[in-house]
Amino acid sequence: MYEYAVAWEWLSFAARWFHVITGIAWIGSSFYFIALDLGLVKRPHLPAGVHGEEWQVHGGGFYHVQKYLVAPAEMPEHLTWFKYESYFTWLSGFLMLCIVYYGGADLFLIDRTVMDLAPWQAIVISLASLAVGWIIYDQLCKSPIGKNTWGLMAVLYVALVAMAWGYTQVFSGRAAFLHLGAFTATIMSANVFFIIIPNQKVVVADLIAGRTPDPKYGVIAKQRSLHNNYLTLPVIFFMLSNHYPLAFATAFNWVIAALVFLMGVTIRHWFNTTHARKGKPTWTWLVTVILFIAIIWLSTVPKVLTGETETSMTPPMTSMEQRFASNAHFGAARDVVQARCSMCHAAEPVWEGINFTPKSVKLETDREIAAHAREIYIQAGRSHAMPPGNVTDISPEERKLITAWYESAISE
Repeated sequence: MYEYAVAWEWLSFAARWFHVITGIAWIGSSFYFIALDLGLVKRPHLPAGVHGEEWQVHGGGFYHVQKYLVAPAEMPEHLTWFKYESYFTWLSGFLMLCIVYYGGADLFLIDRTVMDLAPWQAIVISLASLAVGWIIYDQLCKSPIGKNTWGLMAVLYVALVAMAWGYTQVFSGRAAFLHLGAFTATIMSANVFFIIIPNQKVVVADLIAGRTPDPKYGVIAKQRSLHNNYLTLPVIFFMLSNHYPLAFATAFNWVIAALVFLMGVTIRHWFNTTHARKGKPTWTWLVTVILFIAIIWLSTVPKVLTGETETSMTPPMTSMEQRFASNAHFGAARDVVQARCSMCHAAEPVWEGINFTPKSVKLETDREIAAHAREIYIQAGRSHAMPPGNVTDISPEERKLITAWYESAISE
């Protein structure tokens, strides 16, 4: 059974690798086409129906691109669709959600000091929030509010901040940020699947049938693409945030999330304005830096205001944690962890240069050690990832004690 942990770790790695690859492909194509669209130049000699053109150079050659605002007069012989990058990014991300947060719900998804949930309850809430989020967003876009692009984005911003607060009231801080990214990414991918591609298919069908396509389909698709463009950078932030507890594991994490969405807007506004040749609004970088400084300050607000770190009730052990803590090898493994790991993985780290608990993982109490048994086994038992550079001189024999503890407990 203990080999399951190793296999699960490799499955997680494969899914993460796949997710990064598809994410690069989707984000790259999205950024490229937004920049291309904004950089189009209208000239008198353009063919009928062409909105603008752009000359580009890359890879030793020149490219001449023209955009038809609605559609060309007839269907071209070859047509490249950009959709699978989005689909596989979402599918691989959902696979990661299942592997890490649903498969490890007790450790990564649930924080019983926030809300005492059974794993199945937390998973149902997670799935429902992703589905309901898309439905609400889609209905807002189709409502009278949706006719005003910037007014709609303001309403959506309020909704995203509300979701940020809501997630932090239900899940662990790490899971809350991850879910906020998944919530936003679901909207983005659903835009492609349910709106942008179907609208393009309507236009293609009209061309094939010899009908004049309705321009409204392109207008709707462009609005959704613009939303995706401004949401991309915050999604990347939330997906990376699980490595940085100062972002997710602080009292004002939902406020930090709200500011991250604003940073996404200011950064993209600079690029979009520049690509549209409407100047270079350098003020956006100043605003972005101020927002980031505010985030840094918010991450330590409790300590600044009170001089103390936050404390919370220690929840009772789960059945799996009790299983690891009651194992005959636990005492020996605990001694190794406390001697070689807890100087960094503590509420107040004592190792020089370590000012905050790495990834917010504390290994001081029996419960904390038992709760992170699999991670300790993979990081310090089956591999030499921890301690970094073996700075605390953990010996091969001590690693064997950790391995014996986990494998014995999991085999019971």
